[in-house]
Amino acid sequence: MKENSLKNENKPLIRALNIVKAYTTGADEDCTFYALKGVSLTINKGEFVAIMGASGSGKSTFMNIIGCLDKPTSGDYFLDGNNIVNTRLDKLSEVRNAKLGFVFQGFNLISRTSALENTELPMIYKGIPAKERKERAMEALKIVGLQGKEYNMPNQLSGGQQQRVAIARAIVNDAPVILADEPTGNLDTKTSYEVMDFFVNLNEKMGKTIVLVTHEDDIAGYCKRIVRFKDGNIISDSVNKPAYSMEGRA
Repeated sequence: MKENSLKNENKPLIRALNIVKAYTTGADEDCTFYALKGVSLTINKGEFVAIMGASGSGKSTFMNIIGCLDKPTSGDYFLDGNNIVNTRLDKLSEVRNAKLGFVFQGFNLISRTSALENTELPMIYKGIPAKERKERAMEALKIVGLQGKEYNMPNQLSGGQQQRVAIARAIVNDAPVILADEPTGNLDTKTSYEVMDFFVNLNEKMGKTIVLVTHEDDIAGYCKRIVRFKDGNIISDSVNKPAYSMEGRA
C-alpha cells in the first residue's frame, strides 16, 4: 500500500509531448508561424517551476495550452493522467475549474464585487452552495493575509492586495495546480517579493504545484526549477536552489 501511494505521489500532473502550435496567416503554407515547435515537458506534483523567455519565445502560448485555454496544433497534453487534447469544450471548462487555479498579471478581478465575492466565483461555476462558498472564501482570504478586507471592493485595495485576492480565488477550489502568468508584472519590487512569499507558502506548506511565467530573474529565483524558452523551443531546464524558501527563513 505504501509503495502504491508513493507511485501516485510521483505521477506527473502535467505532461506535454511534442506540442506544436502553428498559426497560418494566409492561404499559402509559407505564411505559417510556429509558436511552439515540438515542446515536451513533464511537471510532477509539488514542483515550483518558472517558465522564462523573451517576448515571442513561446512561453505564454505554452502556458495557455497547459491551462486548457488553447489547444495545440499537434501533440499530446496529459493533465493529471488524462489526455485532454480532444476534450469537448464544455468538459474542458470543468477540467479547468477542478484542476487549475489561475493568477494573471492584471489581477482579473470583477470591479463591482467585493474581495469575498471575487474569491467565491470559481465555486459558483462548480455549483457549491452559498454558505459553503462563503466559508471557503473567507478561509482562502485568511490564508493570503486579507482577513478584515473581505468586503472591500478592488478599488479599495492596493495592487498587492488585489493580487492576493486573485491567489485566494485560485486556491479556493483546492485545485492541485496553480498557473501564474507574470503575477508580479504590475507590482513594485517590495510588493512583488511579498506576493512571491505567498506562492512559496502555497508550494511548501500546502503542497500546490506551481507553474509561473516570468521574465524577471529575481522572481524566477523563488522557484525550484527554471525552464527557458526561445523561438518555440525549450533551450534549458535546470534545478534551482531558491534563496527564499520558508525553511531557509525559519
